Amino acid sequence: MAENKLADISTKFAIQILKLTDDIKGHYSLANQLERSGTSIGANIREAKYAHSRPDFIAKLQIALKECYETEYWSEIAQKSNLISEDIAKITLHDCGAIRRMLISSINTAKENSK
Repeated sequence: MAENKLADISTKFAIQILKLTDDIKGHYSLANQLERSGTSIGANIREAKYAHSRPDFIAKLQIALKECYETEYWSEIAQKSNLISEDIAKITLHDCGAIRRMLISSINTAKENSK
């Protein structure tokens, strides 16, 4: 159940990121990095669903977690550069933080269950 919720939330987040980057003009590199990391979170969560083993499952979730941290970084840069508003950045960082916490919990649970 938690993986489905995580998949659903990360899909909504990816759509949110795509809409956000449409508003970033003249900074293709930053928008591209934000799009790539923000959409990669959900892709890796989906890949984890079909992992070959428990270690593969954990590895996919850890990649999603790394992408989450990267998305937070690019969101902060976009906000501090005044490319997105502080309000939009707060929403994005809040949503990304929620996904990050769920990923950490899922990774820890999977590691515990591996023992």
